Amino acid sequence: MNMRLFVLLVAAGGAGAFLGSIIGAAFGIRGLFAGGVLGGLMASPCAAVVAGRLKWIDGAEVTGTAVGAAVGFLAAATVAVNTLSSPLGPVLSPLLVGAGGLIGRRLRARSNTGGRS
Repeated sequence: MNMRLFVLLVAAGGAGAFLGSIIGAAFGIRGLFAGGVLGGLMASPCAAVVAGRLKWIDGAEVTGTAVGAAVGFLAAATVAVNTLSSPLGPVLSPLLVGAGGLIGRRLRARSNTGGRS
């Protein structure tokens, strides 16, 4: 289950950033970057909602997963922008979206069980 969720979050964050940057490119270089960030920030939490609807995660874990994915996306965007001279950073940074979502899910699950997990 975790691997499917991870892949969904990574794909959604990357696809959202990609589509957002395509749309934003119509407004110049700043629009390209802003569109990429906004697209990824919208798509990452939406993937958590989709995972909840598909019953891949419990309904109580959707919020934690969505917040974690959004924070992971912001970290990924920061890494990608600061490593544009290397292909490695921008290619691997979307993994942070999936990692953030899984961490957010775990933290949310722990808070629901009172620390017992």
